[in-house]
Amino acid sequence: MARYWIMIGIVLASVGLLGYAAFAPVPASKTTPEVKKATSLPNVTESDDAASPPVITTAPGELPPGMTWIPGGTFQMGNEKSPHKDERPVHAVTLDGFWMDETEVTNGQFLKFVTETGYKTVAERAPKREEIEAQVPAGTPIDDAMLVPGSICFNPKFDMRTLRKDFANWPYQVWKYEPGADWRHPLGPNSSIDDKLNHPVIHVSWEDAQAYCKWAGHRLPTEAEWEYAARGGLSDKEYPWGNDRNPDAQWHHNTWQGVFPETHDVKDGFEGTAPVKSFPANGYGLYDMSGNVWEWCQDWYRPDYYSNSRKRNPQGPSDSLDPNEPLVPKRVQRGGSFMCSDDYCTGYRVSARMKGDILSGTFHCGFRTVLSPRQIASR
Repeated sequence: MARYWIMIGIVLASVGLLGYAAFAPVPASKTTPEVKKATSLPNVTESDDAASPPVITTAPGELPPGMTWIPGGTFQMGNEKSPHKDERPVHAVTLDGFWMDETEVTNGQFLKFVTETGYKTVAERAPKREEIEAQVPAGTPIDDAMLVPGSICFNPKFDMRTLRKDFANWPYQVWKYEPGADWRHPLGPNSSIDDKLNHPVIHVSWEDAQAYCKWAGHRLPTEAEWEYAARGGLSDKEYPWGNDRNPDAQWHHNTWQGVFPETHDVKDGFEGTAPVKSFPANGYGLYDMSGNVWEWCQDWYRPDYYSNSRKRNPQGPSDSLDPNEPLVPKRVQRGGSFMCSDDYCTGYRVSARMKGDILSGTFHCGFRTVLSPRQIASR
């Protein structure tokens, strides 16, 4: 429920907004909420035995439309050279093969889902007074102006002089809760997606992504599946295409160029989201596995999980812990976004990890789906 905290200025949930740190205070009067245990994904067997049963490597049946086959195998997950401890230790993971969306779910695809189901995203729902009261210290004043739908957007009117004096608290300057912002209105009530149907859908929470998956008969990728697919068959590389961020002096992903958040040079051609397939695919035929928008994964987030990960088809920890915000249950996000800059956030690396409050959406986070062979067989 961190979106409500942001709205009243009490706490700023990370949801991929803070690079790799969160600066928000934790209310001393609150206790850590109960987090439901993770349940196993349908027809995915988690195990410490990487050798049995045989790894699924060959795609059974026809290729589902808009998806590509990721052959099963073993890879080294993580990055020993990363300055971020949650990417270590590097560990071997064996995965069964699966199908993955070639692109992030687009506005056009999400529109079809909403048209057929009438679904309303979290950002389109007005928060209730009792929901806010349950999330903030007792006695916090709550007025009717807080009870409006909305989501998190970039604040282009931040005061750079104030920012330079107190850069540690830059999120409070650079991000804002925008009433009326949602997937249909990405920058607020006066914006639209009419000319962006081939852009990735944004302002979707983890709950919204799950609802889409249920409708489509798919699921979100595990964190291990996501990283394995992002690597595109390469080993020990920083990006889906290799170690050179700009091979042949060409941009291969949609990120922030310049000094964040003061100047954006837009050298890659896109100030915000880019249409899917604007950049080359990786070795598995996947687009935008680096940059454009952060992507939700199935797993709960814990910084210490790599020390305890299963070897075969790991599905993440059984609960959530972000030491910076222990009160907020979070799921993993991967891939970086158009807001990632090399001077504050390198989330566009294939091994980089992020986490987000499960009920918050932002203007630079979306998702893609996967499908297991056994899911099709069980239909």
